[in-house]
Amino acid sequence: MVTMPPPPPPWFPPPPPRAVFSPRCTALQNPSTHAQHRHLLDGAPQSQGQHASPRHARARSPRVRERDLAVPFAREIGACVGARRWGAACEAFASMRAVGAVPDRFLLPQVLRACAGLGAPRLAAAAHALAAKGGVALAGDPVVGNAIVAMYAALGDVASARAAFASLPDRDVVAWTALIGAHADAGELDEAFGLFEEMQESGVRPDVISWNTLVSGFARNGDLGAALHLFDEMRLRGVEPGVNSWNCIISGCVQNALYDEAMGIFQEMCESKMPDSVTVASILPACAGLQALRIGKQLQSYVLRHGIKLNVYIGASLISMYSECGEFDYARVVFSSIEEEKNVTVWNELIQLYIREGRMDKAWEAFNLMQEDGLEPDVVTYNSFIAEYARAGQKEQAYELFSGMVDMGLKPNVVSMNALICGLYQRGLYTDALDAFRCMQCSSDGKVKSWKFVDNSSPIKPTSTTITGVLSLLTDLKLDRLGKEVHCYALKNGLTSNIFVSSKLVDLYGKTGDMTSAANVFQKIENKNVVTWNSLLAAYKHNRKPEVALKLFGGVLESNLHPNLVTVQIALLSCGMTMALGYGRELHSYITKCWSGGYPTTLACALMDMYGKSGNIEDARLVFECTVPKDIAVWNTMMSCYLLHRMPRDVIDLFNCLEQSNIQPDPITFILLLSACKQEGLLEEAQSYFYNMEDVYGIKPTLKHYTCMVDIMGSAGLLEESLTLIQKMPLEPDACLWSTVLRACKMHSNLKVGEKAAKALFELEPDNTSNYMVLSNIYADTGLWESTEAVRDAMTEQGLHVERQCSWLHHGTTVHPFEAGDLSHPAIDVILSTWKDLTIRMEQSGYSPRDIEPYCNVEVDPFSCHHTEKIAVCYGLISTNDNEPIRISKNFRMCMECHSSIKCISRDKNREILVSDGCTYHHFRDGACSCGDAW
Repeated sequence: MVTMPPPPPPWFPPPPPRAVFSPRCTALQNPSTHAQHRHLLDGAPQSQGQHASPRHARARSPRVRERDLAVPFAREIGACVGARRWGAACEAFASMRAVGAVPDRFLLPQVLRACAGLGAPRLAAAAHALAAKGGVALAGDPVVGNAIVAMYAALGDVASARAAFASLPDRDVVAWTALIGAHADAGELDEAFGLFEEMQESGVRPDVISWNTLVSGFARNGDLGAALHLFDEMRLRGVEPGVNSWNCIISGCVQNALYDEAMGIFQEMCESKMPDSVTVASILPACAGLQALRIGKQLQSYVLRHGIKLNVYIGASLISMYSECGEFDYARVVFSSIEEEKNVTVWNELIQLYIREGRMDKAWEAFNLMQEDGLEPDVVTYNSFIAEYARAGQKEQAYELFSGMVDMGLKPNVVSMNALICGLYQRGLYTDALDAFRCMQCSSDGKVKSWKFVDNSSPIKPTSTTITGVLSLLTDLKLDRLGKEVHCYALKNGLTSNIFVSSKLVDLYGKTGDMTSAANVFQKIENKNVVTWNSLLAAYKHNRKPEVALKLFGGVLESNLHPNLVTVQIALLSCGMTMALGYGRELHSYITKCWSGGYPTTLACALMDMYGKSGNIEDARLVFECTVPKDIAVWNTMMSCYLLHRMPRDVIDLFNCLEQSNIQPDPITFILLLSACKQEGLLEEAQSYFYNMEDVYGIKPTLKHYTCMVDIMGSAGLLEESLTLIQKMPLEPDACLWSTVLRACKMHSNLKVGEKAAKALFELEPDNTSNYMVLSNIYADTGLWESTEAVRDAMTEQGLHVERQCSWLHHGTTVHPFEAGDLSHPAIDVILSTWKDLTIRMEQSGYSPRDIEPYCNVEVDPFSCHHTEKIAVCYGLISTNDNEPIRISKNFRMCMECHSSIKCISRDKNREILVSDGCTYHHFRDGACSCGDAW
């Protein structure tokens, strides 16, 4: 519930708050008229009919006549600027110059503001030149000088703004603030802050607008910590923040998608200030981002209760909020209720509403109605359609819209290209997305014939949003070399200071395995936020260093940052990987405290995964039972926990419960169900589930489902039948499917089918050593030792090496690695002594070693302790409490000898030993294993 300040006593009612801004332009002017405006600014010879008679000329001086001529134009220009009708204001000024009238020191600032609002740099330069020609009366006037600085600042021309500022004889707080804003808008925060300090050193005291400009700059550029610090500093300096000050921070947070932070600041503001129309329009996008529909409705009620006019700004924000929350009917009602004349922005929101609703015909109908209403579509209108067609994979239609923009006299901007690139990327059209990015940087050299709608004589310069999108694309494709090229481009163009670009670079390097570069990029980020930390945590987790991720989670807390849902989720998954049950329980308590009203299902799934992988299936089930409501992801996670612990009957029972609920299973559900059938050896039941997928549930089998069926048939020895299924399936088999066939051939020593599967694998994965090793083992099982050696020689010739076995002992958040052949552990002597004692006790109890499987590739004495999980078990016995389970993970499937010996140790030492080998979760207790000796 949003807490609003209590209303004043009823006997002294305040007047309803008014909107703090003027209505927008109701029709956009054609940018093609800029050249005409610039020409007319220099004046034009009058026709003879316009010349005054000699007598009249003698009676009135030229200056007075020019002033009188300017009066009606000045009124019109002032009205247009007040209504933000920039194009109309510039046209009125051009007409004024055509009749020989000259602006004075009061009118010229209005004209300069209109040039900035229209976004016409050439027209602005011509207006500046006119001021310079006006002599001291214009060029030396401080109001005109400040207006020139503000105009260049609004146009983003920082260099011209600085030059105009330097030419001012006296620099007041208005001029300093305009220049500070120019640097802040350009993302040059250090320069902006330096100017702010320099202003005070020069004896000019910043006012509330100066503070707001600086605070807003830091907030809009994602540095919320600095913005809040400046906000507090403003109050300490005796400057009382107004509603606009709060609005600056809220708007900056929303622009950087920091919706939780924006909502928190809004609620703090409501304790002391009454939100105005700008506040409401600014916070509504946060409601949309958080899907906080209830708060959004409260804000609409607040607007109605306090008599705030439902103008185009609030109306557009409400339409967008209802649309993004799926309340399309509410959005249409708001559109009809807007009290003032609708502008292009409002129509654009209606068009976007229909696009989100999937009703493109209605979107085009709104497009036509907007034009019938006297409004011309702008670049934003076209960008909405471009983004949707790109997301739908209809790239030709998207390209045609670019051409349509040019025909309308509109120039595609960087947002247009970003919409195209992101849409194509989301659709999986990676080559087309990269082609679009390259086009943005191409000059006119004839190489980009298909991009006629882009003016390659002046390419569109990529922004931080563009770079972020392209880095996401390259991350998914694992194109680290191209990623480094984009990194260089970002460095060269000063884009790495953007927090989202830097975070995405950390993500790119992390997912391509270059953790050195990921850490280096992270260290250079000055204003780290939660998103940045999340990228680094996820990178370490992805690279199988979850223990580092857990240590970094502590770093997040020490940085006085509040971990968000993603941060906690990464930490929980890392706990599962390291079997850090105690740490996971602490996180569970932290979640319960932070989400006292109930945590989202994503965290419930992460908790269940953590408990399951840490060996506590009972607590995983308890989380499952307490999660209300349950979505399909929650059911799937519980089924995967049962599957991990080799409890296939529980998976099937849970699926039966799912069928009785109102939740529909998804493709993942059937992958888990088929895997459970494989564990239990239920061939007929698996076939029934497989064929019912599409017939009963409307789920078309994917390659993963076919792989599960091939695995089940292979385990049952039906290798020829599995080949028949592969030939009949409508999908091309991948490496995962063929490796499943190859493993089944190893199980049943089927050389004929195994060679066929291996041949396919060598074409698909020529560098995967495990395929060679499995084929080598099949040859060894059938006594073909020469063929075994031939496979090993082929591996050597290709420079392929078998990955060394490694096991990890997890104790709390500490991980102890043990690699095959590495005896450098400081406690190795005690470990070997422990193993020696164990072997004596095992021999005395009548234990006989099992045969060593040939994939070990070395001749090993069963009790030589070369199998790394044995070393880890020994170290666990000497380094952990007797009542504490020993938790181990490893990168290879357990061999029969290790499995048997650890069962014996668990009984002899009365210890629980948990081993996750990536294939199965083994829970050893009292001489038995939860896998039932089948894995």
